[in-house]
Amino acid sequence: MHSILREAFRPALVLFAALTLVCGVLYPLTVTGVAQLAFPAQANGSLVERDGQVIGSRLIGQQFTAPGYFWGRPSATGPMPNNGGGSGGSNQGPLNPALHDAVKARIAALRDSDPDNTAPVPADLVSASGSGLDPEISLAGARYQAARVARARDLPLAQVDALVEQHAQFKVFGLFGEPRVNVLALNLALDMEKAAQTGHTR
Repeated sequence: MHSILREAFRPALVLFAALTLVCGVLYPLTVTGVAQLAFPAQANGSLVERDGQVIGSRLIGQQFTAPGYFWGRPSATGPMPNNGGGSGGSNQGPLNPALHDAVKARIAALRDSDPDNTAPVPADLVSASGSGLDPEISLAGARYQAARVARARDLPLAQVDALVEQHAQFKVFGLFGEPRVNVLALNLALDMEKAAQTGHTR
């Protein structure tokens, strides 16, 4: 009886050990090694550094509220916006009064920050993404904010518009995605632009 059980379980145990070795050790090590060699920046989180310090990631949004910076998409993550440890949306449907009130408040904040801007507010500036971590805004969303940023930084609007266009990313192969701008990268470029004008180095 025992010999029969041993014969029955031995193939299963051998297969379990082999799959554990291949899928749990060899495959992860191989993928990690290839990623570190071929795409080291992306494999390590696409981190952004300034003055030798990590200040963020190109893959995770940050909350900017000062008028001299471009603002990203709203984030519904808790307990704070853009919380990478709690990715998720609000799960509020289009008929939910709470969503309606939140959008109205976001529109009001944008209008208050730039009262002379009567253009329609781009939808992505008042609606949170499904992940709550979106690091990008639409090109329309960046252009909408350009005048406010230029005024707050005492820069010519044409100069700010040019920075937006320089950081614009367009559809992949002309087919996939939408025109967009990475908010952190654009704001860092703004800081460098101002520093260059005043003769300061960062």
